[in-house]
Amino acid sequence: MSMIKTVDICKHFGSLEVLKNVSLTVEPKEVVCIIGPSGAGKSTYLRTLNHLERIDNGKIYIEDTLIDEYVNGERKFKLPAKERAKTLLEVGMVFQRFNLFPHKTVLQNVMLAPVHVKKMAEDDARQKAVDLLARVGLESKIDEYPSKLSGGQQQRVAIARALAMEPKIMLFDEPTSALDPELVGEVLSVMKQLAEDGMTMLVVTHEMGFAREVAHKVVFMADGKIEETGAPGAIFQNPQSERLKQFLKSVISQ
Repeated sequence: MSMIKTVDICKHFGSLEVLKNVSLTVEPKEVVCIIGPSGAGKSTYLRTLNHLERIDNGKIYIEDTLIDEYVNGERKFKLPAKERAKTLLEVGMVFQRFNLFPHKTVLQNVMLAPVHVKKMAEDDARQKAVDLLARVGLESKIDEYPSKLSGGQQQRVAIARALAMEPKIMLFDEPTSALDPELVGEVLSVMKQLAEDGMTMLVVTHEMGFAREVAHKVVFMADGKIEETGAPGAIFQNPQSERLKQFLKSVISQ
């Protein structure tokens, strides 16, 4: 059983084609890193998986369940609403920006969705939130407000918040790109631990070291297409496409 599978995904913004027949499979407990230049369609692709963007063509499967099928902008298949919502709850997402509620404490931010979406009892949600905040090294910050935290701490709260929904799959959209360089490591450390714990992860990242060290598979996207896919060793040490060679030369020389 695959956790995520897309078949020939296409997406347009007006006349601009941002995704061109993107097909990808993510297996259980697999960490897949998507790399590539800005404007390659990486973040848009991630957003199609949890319906933040609607596709124009192709098929999306979550845990081998067909979620959506579109042909030339027309929906050909739609999962019933309740089943669809249940399936999408299995997919957690962490964004570039932390999007924490500024008027709620760290603990309240993490508790919110389990209580209101999953109807979890408040005491249970509170204990889960405390445990998750300890897991990301923030047990001492549970009563703080986001404005009192560093960017790295806020992103770790965002990861705890996503984990509170008990997803089977985690999507990360450049989770360190908004952080000062000295704060990147603390977020990547939490992500590495998640990978070691067996979480299925699809990560859009500019952190080549993380992709090389943690990913089972690296996907290189450019101009809305998957140009090359392979194990980290193959992608970084023996790139095949000229576009990937140029990209790696530019990012590694920085």
